[in-house]
Formats: sequence, C-alpha cells, structure tokens
Amino acid sequence: MRVLVTGADGFVGRHACHALRAAGDEVVEVHGPRGEGISSTALHFDIADEAKVKAAVAEVKPEAVLHLAGFSSVAKSHQNPARVFAVNTMGVLHLLTALRENAPKARVLVVGSGEVYGPVAEGTLATESHPHVPLSPYSASKSAAELAGEQFFRSYGMEVILARPFNHLGSGQDPTFVVPSFAAQIRAIALGTVDPVLRTGNLDAIRDFSHVKDVVDAYRLLLAKGEPGQAYNVCSGEGRTIRGLLEEMLHLAGVQARIELDPARLRPSDIPSLVGSADKLRALGWSPKLSVADALRDVLGPRVGGAPSH
Repeated sequence: MRVLVTGADGFVGRHACHALRAAGDEVVEVHGPRGEGISSTALHFDIADEAKVKAAVAEVKPEAVLHLAGFSSVAKSHQNPARVFAVNTMGVLHLLTALRENAPKARVLVVGSGEVYGPVAEGTLATESHPHVPLSPYSASKSAAELAGEQFFRSYGMEVILARPFNHLGSGQDPTFVVPSFAAQIRAIALGTVDPVLRTGNLDAIRDFSHVKDVVDAYRLLLAKGEPGQAYNVCSGEGRTIRGLLEEMLHLAGVQARIELDPARLRPSDIPSLVGSADKLRALGWSPKLSVADALRDVLGPRVGGAPSH
C-alpha cells in the first residue's frame, strides 16, 4: 500500500515511517519546509500551504494517508492561535480537499488529540462520545479539524478515520515537552554538570501515557480496519500524575534531586485529569505491548535509564 505520511520528520512520524516500511508498505514522506536533516527523497512543504498540498497529493496519488503534520505544543498554542488553526485545522481541510480531487478512494487517518475532551472527572474515563470541551487553541483546532473530517465523510463518502491519541512517550520527542525536559535535566544532574535541582511545572495533573511504538501500531491498525466516520481513542486507560512519572524517572536513573516549581513552565489553563477509554480500539484487536517504564527508559537513554525497549 502506498502511504503518504505527513509530519514524517516529527517525533511520531519517524517511528511511523519505520513501522510502515517494516510491514512492507511504500511510504512517501512529507517533511516541513525547514525540517532538520533535509531529505532528498521526501516532499517538503508547509501543510498550511494549500497549493503545495494539492500538488503533492496530485503527484503521489496515495492509497492511504497518515496525517501527523501539525502544531503539537499545547503550551505554545496560546502564543499564536492563528498559526495553530492555520496548521491544525486548515491543514486538514487542504489535505482532504486535495484528496477528494485527486485520490478520493484513499483511506485517511486524521490524528487529533484526547485534549479535545478537556477536563474529565478524576476516576472517569473519557469515551469517544464524551463532549468536546477544549481549553487551548491547540485542542480547539483539533476539534475543528475533526469536524472537517466528519463532513468530508458524510458529504463525499471519503474514508476518513479519526484518532484521538492521549500522551505518548519514547525516543526522539522534542525537549520542550514535559518528559523529555525532565530527562534532559536528569541526564545533566547524573553527569554532574549542573546542581541537583529539577525545575518543573504543574506536577499534580493526571494524564494517560502510552509508548509511542504502541501508538504507531494503533495508527497502522486504524488505517487497515478503522471504520470511516468514526473516532478512536488511543490510550492506556490508566492515569498517572506527572509527579509520579518524574519520581519513576529519577528512580530509573538512580538520581536524587530537589524539585522546584518554575512559574514559566505553567500553562495559562491546565486540565487536572484526562484519562481515556481504549475499549473501541481494543475491539479492533489492539493492545499495548510496551510499558510506560519502557518508554521512560527510551527517553532517558541507555547510559541513564538502562536498556532501551524493542
């Protein structure tokens, strides 16, 4: 199957392309226009550029699309909402319009976010029927992108499937995200290059974490077996506090540190608890193979966290 992967140069994209090729698929990568390590074999453009999206789809004529390109930082989305919507919402609209004109039978997995649910009562699991209560430009843009996907399914019969991933972890994630930020600080403390002080944001938030490789397996399954017009949570169903995650990382690294709150790391609005139900995805045959501890070891690296997962 010829699969167009947008955001292929991103954290999840690199893992996804590797997994798709290992499964025997033909992968056409789309990188950002200024992505690191410019690849001569990939297409390079901004997903918010309608003309370039249309030209790429017309050239590739994919049989399937894994749409990962997007503005991914919840915290930074408050700083530039217009750009967030241009990428996350209009990018999806440009892609679906181009596919309708040039590859209308392609199966399309639009990757959204569990953040669309907003706050969920502690002890409650968000199902796909849970209302959307976005608290950031990021989550609002993802909710709007889903509406576009649903409309293209209903109006034009396109095979659009929606994924709502919750937090995922693994090697290669940008250090501006919370767990890679912790890992970078822990590595520096372990090396003795900085004082044993760890600066953090809100540690009391409860989140649902999965290994990125399990998330990629879910995306591959949804491309093959997901029902068009339907949304699927991609999550573990288990809630962990950020504090608990940090303590586990310190334990894995054998590091002791004083924890200090850094006001600059706090979000304008934060969700106290967000944990999802993956029953709908599990019904298709998905189950996680790797643990959060495996993911934390991968983020810390072999010299600090022990043997990486496979």
